[in-house]
Amino acid sequence: MDLDGELTGFAGHLASRGTSSNTQKAYLSDLRDLLGFLHDKKRDLDLDALRDWMWQMSEAGATKTTLARKTSTAKAFTQYLFERGKLESDPGLRLRAPKLDRGLPKVATEKSLDEVFSRLQFLATDDNPSGLRDLCAFELLYATGMRVSELAGVDLEDIDYSRSLVRVTGKGNKQRMLPFGSSAARAITSWVKTGRDQYRTDSSPQALLLTSRGKRVGVRQLYSLVAEQLAGTATGKAGPHTLRHSAATHLLDHGADLRAVQEILGHASLATTQIYTHVSVDRLRKSFEQAHPRA
Repeated sequence: MDLDGELTGFAGHLASRGTSSNTQKAYLSDLRDLLGFLHDKKRDLDLDALRDWMWQMSEAGATKTTLARKTSTAKAFTQYLFERGKLESDPGLRLRAPKLDRGLPKVATEKSLDEVFSRLQFLATDDNPSGLRDLCAFELLYATGMRVSELAGVDLEDIDYSRSLVRVTGKGNKQRMLPFGSSAARAITSWVKTGRDQYRTDSSPQALLLTSRGKRVGVRQLYSLVAEQLAGTATGKAGPHTLRHSAATHLLDHGADLRAVQEILGHASLATTQIYTHVSVDRLRKSFEQAHPRA
């Protein structure tokens, strides 16, 4: 079997399923490594070879996270080959990934975020379009819990002002409508009516957020904005996922339904969302231990 040729077909398969370009690159990089191993060792693609490949990477110092990703990649590839009759059985079915040490996500306190918003609001003046844009971005990220990649893709037509909803396109090109509150609504309106036109050019896209050159704001710029603003608000390095985790945790702290939070975050599985209930319980326990006289 020409595995190099099958790799090309698998790449097309990933693209047809709406897999993001970054995920496609990661999958193909892992598979080129696997095919290189099989070629060097003169091995067939079977369970023993897959296990030896994993063992070799483990011995070379690969982390559990890396091994888990490569396991997922190999399983997806062998399933693809089996379903197309290229393999008599699927060896990936019995390939097991290492168990990850899953810690609780970092969460910023509501008080610390109030300070961040106060700082951003101070800079969001009519003569400072970047300040208006940054406040709009931060308000939307916290209000909706969306990913920075999703915010970067939001266009003007995705905002429903009458119902306070924004349409985002998530993983697998799945769209969902997310509600936002009055604070985010004011920030969006101020940016669109006052700040955006100062950055808009004749060739500007219909993106909600624009750079000073009239281009669509990218993921890296949004990442830098959030990381800078969240510095010092949570233990360890904070970034966009800290803000997303904080939004989810604060929703649950204030009585939101777990399945509603799942829909907002765009999680395929409720189990992924349930980690935030552990965060809330952990915060409750700490408050109890600090305040209760019999703790």
